[in-house]
Amino acid sequence: MAPHVCSSAVEPRLLRLTGDAGSRHRRSIRPCLVTSPGRESQALSDDFDFQEGVKSVKAMLYQNQKDKREVVTNIDHLKRLCIDHYFQDEIDEAMNTCLDLVQSDDLLDATLSFRLLREAGYDVSADEVLRKFAGVNGDYSLHHSKDTKGLLSLQDISNLNMGEESLYKAKEFSRKHLTSSIEHLEPNLGRYVRQSLDHPYHVSLMQYKARHHLSFMQSLSSTNTGMQELAVAEFQLNKLLNQREMQEIKRIDRELDIVEIGWATLFDAFLVESKWLSANQVPSLDDYLSNGVITTGAPLALLHLFFMSGHDPSTEGSANLMAGHIPAIISCPSKILRLWDDMGSAKHASKEGLDGSYKNLYLKENPGGDAEGHMLGLIKSEWGELNRECFSRRSYPSILNQFSLNFARMVTQFGYDDEQKRPIVEDYVKTLLF
Repeated sequence: MAPHVCSSAVEPRLLRLTGDAGSRHRRSIRPCLVTSPGRESQALSDDFDFQEGVKSVKAMLYQNQKDKREVVTNIDHLKRLCIDHYFQDEIDEAMNTCLDLVQSDDLLDATLSFRLLREAGYDVSADEVLRKFAGVNGDYSLHHSKDTKGLLSLQDISNLNMGEESLYKAKEFSRKHLTSSIEHLEPNLGRYVRQSLDHPYHVSLMQYKARHHLSFMQSLSSTNTGMQELAVAEFQLNKLLNQREMQEIKRIDRELDIVEIGWATLFDAFLVESKWLSANQVPSLDDYLSNGVITTGAPLALLHLFFMSGHDPSTEGSANLMAGHIPAIISCPSKILRLWDDMGSAKHASKEGLDGSYKNLYLKENPGGDAEGHMLGLIKSEWGELNRECFSRRSYPSILNQFSLNFARMVTQFGYDDEQKRPIVEDYVKTLLF
């Protein structure tokens, strides 16, 4: 599974820096690091004032309130640039515009509004919104095959699928026509479309995507420069904070109180694998996957994150683990990790034991079958379940949903290339630290 990496030509231009919101139907999702302008921003530069930058963008948003398309487009830019946490009141107010436009006959207006509403926790039906763009049989009209912006937005919402048939068809239709259009598009737009297909917005790390979105905005002469300048300053601020945190980590004793139940469960899972190996026993696919989810270490890692964020694991997961049940918010990203890693390991390495063997086990049970296609189907199913958990059931605090979503995003984005390397990891670390 070789991920596509955009060339350095799309590296964004950085500033030269020296030195009814309470309704149960809505919920704000803030996937990016929230930073408050203060001493850190003052230390960055005397040339850029964070407070003035925020005020400038707020003024721009206020001036454009009458243009509904402009309203939702600006909110989309704020979210994609990871500066939306400065404008939550404006975003909340814009939801009324989204509620109007989601009924639009324009593909971009309707789908973009749908995505913003679903991300904010509104109960909106994809089937109802998209029905007008499809024929009687549910297939999308070829009339929309030349609408590049609309197709990009359609592709975006297809990744927020909670099991809706219309979104499965949306993914297939938009991917097909976007792929065929790339060679005919203006180069900057073509690169943006390629990057959007290779690394979809919802299943990718937001701050990594933000730099690519900024570089695309900078290629457009008509886009708001104030928003771009604020985004660049935010990148620089986050980079400074990341560097300081790295230094702090080196000084901190990394030994932590370990969640005893999580460790016990992990050790038991390793014992199961050991028994299979010593007895030369080939487990069933279901048994292997159930045990393999635990041996990834992901459930234990997520329990640690929950605990470190101030949430008591005894009430949010480990009690279920003791009963032999892993809640979906933990099991889904863990299973995605196991399947994704097994595809790369089985393809690129000859390992002893059960590591990377789901593909081999599948072929033993299904000679000549499409193991990789089957595994990708399982991964898609787990994403659907994780989306339902985070957007529909909402059984856990939003911060825990974000841990799980970002974990799954990291797994699916940081896959092996044909040389068994992870180029996106190197690229992403460079954007954070250098």
